[in-house]
Amino acid sequence: MNYEAGKYDVVVIGAGHAGCEAALASARMGCSTLLVTLSVENIALMPCNPSIGGPAKAQLVREIDALGGEMGINIDKANIQIRLINTGKGPAVQSLRAQADKHEYGREMIKTILGQKGLHLLMAEVEEIETVDEKVNAIVTRTGARYQCQNVVITTGTYLKGRIIAGEVMYDGGPGNQFPAVKLADSLRAMGIRLGRFKTGTPPRVDRKSVNFSKTIEMPGDIQPWRFSYISPQPVREQLSCWLTHSTPETHRIVMDNIERAPLFTGVIKGKGPRYCPSFEDKVVRFAHKSSHQLFIEPEGRDTDEMYIQGLNTSLPEDVQVQVLHSIPGMEEVRMIRTGYAIEYDYVIPSQAKLSLESKMVEGLFTAGQINGTSGYEEAAAQGLIAGINAALKVQAREPFILKRSEAYIGVMIDDLITKESDEPYRLLTSRAEYRLLLRQDNADLRLTEKGRQIGLVDDFRWAIFTEKKKSLAEGTHLLHKTTFTPADKDVDKYLTSKEGAPLRDKTSLWEMLRRTEVKIEDYLNQGWLPPFQPEILEQMEIQAKYEGYINKQQEQVQRFERMESKRIPEDIDYNQVYSLSNESVQRLNEIRPQSLGHASRIAGVSPADINILLIYLAKRRN
Repeated sequence: MNYEAGKYDVVVIGAGHAGCEAALASARMGCSTLLVTLSVENIALMPCNPSIGGPAKAQLVREIDALGGEMGINIDKANIQIRLINTGKGPAVQSLRAQADKHEYGREMIKTILGQKGLHLLMAEVEEIETVDEKVNAIVTRTGARYQCQNVVITTGTYLKGRIIAGEVMYDGGPGNQFPAVKLADSLRAMGIRLGRFKTGTPPRVDRKSVNFSKTIEMPGDIQPWRFSYISPQPVREQLSCWLTHSTPETHRIVMDNIERAPLFTGVIKGKGPRYCPSFEDKVVRFAHKSSHQLFIEPEGRDTDEMYIQGLNTSLPEDVQVQVLHSIPGMEEVRMIRTGYAIEYDYVIPSQAKLSLESKMVEGLFTAGQINGTSGYEEAAAQGLIAGINAALKVQAREPFILKRSEAYIGVMIDDLITKESDEPYRLLTSRAEYRLLLRQDNADLRLTEKGRQIGLVDDFRWAIFTEKKKSLAEGTHLLHKTTFTPADKDVDKYLTSKEGAPLRDKTSLWEMLRRTEVKIEDYLNQGWLPPFQPEILEQMEIQAKYEGYINKQQEQVQRFERMESKRIPEDIDYNQVYSLSNESVQRLNEIRPQSLGHASRIAGVSPADINILLIYLAKRRN
């Protein structure tokens, strides 16, 4: 027997990284919000690698932060090591990566959620989403509690009909041996939503006290006090090291001798796993010519001896996992705390969603995170933020918030999910972004903070910091342009000679001189040519000066992209009536329902010839 338990504007199902961002965004935008989780203790759980950031992922975290999200602030509170990676490459691919204290990360997020006005937390299992006339009406929990709502955001991660697999052992469960969500998947299917099946995995964890670190290579954090959030205070904390080791030929022999017991190769595992984070046994088979693979031993927190073996994801039997560990330098006598496992789960095929992440079939139903077939905490959090924003905007009868590919990595990811077919869990890469020089991690606030302010997520504190930064950046840029030197200035000539650079030939501004590879902006401070500025202001000025030509070229490409994006396609168009479109194109266009010609051009199966046909058809229709 169901009973009426309450009424909310927005209900968020699942409190992982996507659910936390969705619920906080909705509540901060003024909507009464209910966040439902299977376990309060496991909010913002890191069941896999306890880290945040990396290539493309750091850009996502900075974009979440610039829009008023929480992940960047939370990892700044809970990190135990932070590094800037890809420092030998250009700024477009440089990325922060932080190792997290997974327990502190969860505690800090719980504290934030419980302290958020308008957000209520509930531990329960949602079994059904009620709809009336294909519109969300309520959710019903296992105990019969019925909560009326206008919008639902589903962020159930890998829990939908989750199945744990380790060798011959198989049982229903979610990450970390939690309960799976079974009936909710049936409820989605009953609505006509198509589900697929994916797989992911996690490695064994070991006891720090049993590792011989003398046989490994220490990897400390950076001395530079990096931070993800633009508003976090400068961190002052001890950093913990990670450690590098390698698998050996003996490791690979053990895997191959037991390959007939590997669920990945016996047909037990049906779901497709992530290509960019494969199981260790898959790497051994696919790269048989390699005698070793890198493995990183990473701490899971300050107050635990449990350590994570990055690169050793596996579903091999437990006894084989022990043998594998003991064949690795530094782990000859290691004690395993947790067995590695694979997990299969249902996901919603993401082409059924709009760019706002609202379902095309059920009004008021949003999906975000791994339920959309993605991998990674950062990808999940970014989707959760967008879904939460758009659920709140829908309650407020406002237009949906959609980021374009030219504006953010978030826009690239969501456009890829909706538009492009994928038979594996989606992972965001810097190579997926056509305009990555414009979408750097260092300028996410300059790109997105004003948008966050407009939708109501950027508070006065963040806005004051942002406006002060913009003012300081404008002043510094103006100084660089107006301060000039001539060949007669001996101090400049002496400086350039010390840098093995050519002397000035004409009157040159500091901005123009900064384009030289040998010239660094900190030298201007040392020479007294520029007054002191905050490090992030100096970084911005240097990047903008040195890469000005490339940035201008990408902005021209964006303008061409925008022209295609501005050619809107009417929602009521019947592609079956568009003469000469290929059958595959008609099928895909009817399925995706693109909003613009630019969007249509990125759909797999839609050719340039089909786009030209659409152009002609739309022109005739307008006339």
